[in-house]
Amino acid sequence: MKNGYILALDQSTSASKAMIINQEGIIVTQTALEHKQYYPKPGWVEHDPMEIYENVKCILKSVLKMAKLESSEIDVLSITNQRETVVVWDKDTGLPIYNAIVWQCRRTSEICLQLKEQGLENIVTERTGLLLDPYFSATKVKWILENGAPDFLVKAKTGKLLMGTIDTWLIWKLTGGKVHATDYTNASRTLLFNIKELQWDDDLLSIFNIPKYMLADIKSSNDIFGYTEAGELFVNSIPISGVMGDSQAALFGQNCFEPGMVKATYGTGSSVMMNIGAEYRQVSSGLVTSIAWVMHGKAFYVLEGIVHCTGDSLKWLKDNLGLFNDFACVQSLAESISSNEGVYMVPAFVGLGIPHWDADARAALLGMSRGTGKAHIVRAALESIVYQIKDAIETMERQSGIIVKELRVDGGPTKNSFLMQFQADMLKINVATTKAAELSIMGSAYMAGLGIGMWSQRELDKLRQVERIYLPSMEDHVREEYQRGWEEAVGKVLYKSR
Repeated sequence: MKNGYILALDQSTSASKAMIINQEGIIVTQTALEHKQYYPKPGWVEHDPMEIYENVKCILKSVLKMAKLESSEIDVLSITNQRETVVVWDKDTGLPIYNAIVWQCRRTSEICLQLKEQGLENIVTERTGLLLDPYFSATKVKWILENGAPDFLVKAKTGKLLMGTIDTWLIWKLTGGKVHATDYTNASRTLLFNIKELQWDDDLLSIFNIPKYMLADIKSSNDIFGYTEAGELFVNSIPISGVMGDSQAALFGQNCFEPGMVKATYGTGSSVMMNIGAEYRQVSSGLVTSIAWVMHGKAFYVLEGIVHCTGDSLKWLKDNLGLFNDFACVQSLAESISSNEGVYMVPAFVGLGIPHWDADARAALLGMSRGTGKAHIVRAALESIVYQIKDAIETMERQSGIIVKELRVDGGPTKNSFLMQFQADMLKINVATTKAAELSIMGSAYMAGLGIGMWSQRELDKLRQVERIYLPSMEDHVREEYQRGWEEAVGKVLYKSR
């Protein structure tokens, strides 16, 4: 460690963000670029991997220029990423053979159903801790190999095609094709990784018909993964460390190091995570078990509740319905009415996650009257985020036997005080926000700093900066009425209730 600067990258569902973070854990400067979302068919979602890579190169160069730093002054590059989104590319050309299939995409629902009918769901869940669902990566890769060019599967079996989540794709490109690697957190989201034995599973590879040649090496998040290719992006090579899936990185950034600590990340979708320590625990009711992180070869586990659509509901209201032009308007619109007046949004645009895991549920606005206006719809979208987070946390409490005493939150929407207060009110616990809303990128930077000896884990506790703690203040009967309305609304969109 020479200079005390970390170059941190967050490649998320809607955009790529780069930051310079100093040794005090302070963000020196940051920049971001959005990438296009492709929706070829209803329920299908894709990204262009080359657009993402070009955007990443652009922002990494830009943020250095903004900070007036040279690449020689950067100690390490950290990477956090949208997790289950997967890329398949040609090993020789370094080009994708198909667009990245995004975690939200539901095109493999039929594949999942066929595998369930073959009685394979139990072995998948037992070994991966996950559900056999289109959300995860393996069926996406299977679909690409079976629905692309006729020679895709032949190429894959002869070692000419590689696959990986977005971290793996970016590491491959940034190292000039020298390193094909991922970390345990991302590997644990593919449906191909044995979460107990901490390795790729041959039986799972056989189930999904994915050749092992395609898979990346797996490293601990605080390892050095490789070095950026000199000349491709920077004059000097920079070591890459602190590689983590975005939700696990946020858990680390929130300093949720002890069992029972919980965080929620508010993004396009949301992830609620509970640290459960060093022992694997199999759960049900729509929860999944994943790797929290692996450091120095030692694994820690989490329970996770996955919410498919939270912030994306607001994006839909803005981009598709034109209800507002700026997200800054959302809070004032919600606060312009004293209650939701019975209007609920169930944002099942790509099905519902925890606790229902209903891929066929469809979005709905319910309870509208002639007097319903855009304020009601915007408020209903905000409230739907809270209800879904609440569903996830209550499921965790039932499955783990642990009563959650505080929720640590991160993501851009946490700056919305209406949303955070309503979350505290509905959960009836304290909700703590941080000054740095983007905890995924901070968590991966912290891990990278550990990897190069910039900090000790004890010193990380001093870096977390709480901005505000929201205390619950809603009366019980009001809370119960809101919750009753939500449950009735969800019941009307579930496929099984049709």
